[in-house]
Order: sequence, then structure tokens, then C-alpha cells
Amino acid sequence: MMAEALPILVAEGVTSGYGEVPVVEDVSIHIGQDEIVTIIGPNGAGKSTVLKALFGFLPVWQGRVSLAGDDVTGLAPELLVCRGIAFVPQTENIFPSLTIRENLTMGGITRADGVEERITWVFELFPVLAERPRERAGRLSGGQRQTLAIARALMLEPRILLLDEPSASLSPKMVETVLANVVEINRRGTAVLMVEQRARQALAISDRGYVLANGRNRLEGPALDLLASDEVRRLYLGE
Repeated sequence: MMAEALPILVAEGVTSGYGEVPVVEDVSIHIGQDEIVTIIGPNGAGKSTVLKALFGFLPVWQGRVSLAGDDVTGLAPELLVCRGIAFVPQTENIFPSLTIRENLTMGGITRADGVEERITWVFELFPVLAERPRERAGRLSGGQRQTLAIARALMLEPRILLLDEPSASLSPKMVETVLANVVEINRRGTAVLMVEQRARQALAISDRGYVLANGRNRLEGPALDLLASDEVRRLYLGE
């Protein structure tokens, strides 16, 4: 029997928050190297706080975070980026005064080489960006901005991509486009952990999911099992 693949990112008993106030307590999650994992839950459950703690934007007061088996608890975001974690926040995730190409170049600014090759790769993945590389990012639609934000995060070839509400404020059609992009990114070798309010659509493309409530783990399991759960459908899917 083959050994189980090592998870790319693991949080064990993480407690974090703002100031001295804990928002999430004793939260544990793990993401496999080839998985899409979605965190769902009601507003105020601490979903985005988990991502920020994993990426070093918030302190981890208790618990441990590991990346491919290495302890990265408490490392600053710039160090985690170099280790292979990318994070796309919900807002302020592009440089609106720069062009699409300039945004991508900034995304790869710490690369020693291969920036142009990576831009070519990103344009192949996202043709909508390749159509007008000199367009100012501030002129893009909401969905195009989100696509650019994700593309910029991919410039450093991360091992795992953290997405905070990638479909927020988008039209239904653009939600489908962004989630399809997530699937393709994963197919090309990048693990994905995302927080989503559109729980049903996000779980439909995910391998596994976690449900947070009141800052703690409530449920977890294969995404299809969560979608079929009466409790999840009643409490978190509005059915």
C-alpha cells in the first residue's frame, strides 16, 4: 500500500484574533497537495481570520501551522511567500494604477528569472488578461480584477493558493468563471484553500470542506458529503 501523500498545509489547534480578542479557537484543518478545500460558515464564524492567521497577517496565539511538514508558525507573510504560499485577499488585491502586465510583473518581482515566461503562462491560463495587457487594472470589471489578482498571485508558482471570498460582489456568470479558474489552477498543480459565502457552488468544485461556527470547527468531510448533509443544507445552505 502506498503511503498517504503529505498534506501541503496543516493547521493544528490554531487560536488567533485581533488585539487581545480571539476570533477562532482550536481550529484544525489540512489541505492535501492536490486538493481544493473550502471553508464555509455563517458571517462572523472566523473564516477569513483563519486564512489571515495561516498567512501570517494575524498572530497564532496557540497551535501550530506547518507547510509540507515544516513548522512555519508565526512566520511573516513575505517569508511564507518565499516558502510557496500565496494569498489573495477579498479587497485591495491589485494595483489599480498599473496595467495588467505591470501587475503581473510586480507579482513576480522577487523571482530571480523567468518573469516573462511566467507571464506567458498566466496569459495562456487567463486569455481575458492577454487580450489587453496594457489596460489599467482600475478600468477592469469586478470579475476581471479578481482574475488579475489570482493571476498575480500565481506569478511565484505557489504550492498552495489561499483565496478569501474570490466570488464576492460578482455577477452569477463571473462567479462561474472565477470558480472554473480555480479548478484549472488546481488541475495544473496548485493546492487551493478558499473561504466562500457561495457555499454550494464552492463545495461543488471542492474535494473537501470545513464548516466553522462561532470560531470553531463544526463539521468537516468530503465536499459531496457536506452538500448532502441535512444539517449543512438547513443551517448553512439556506434550504
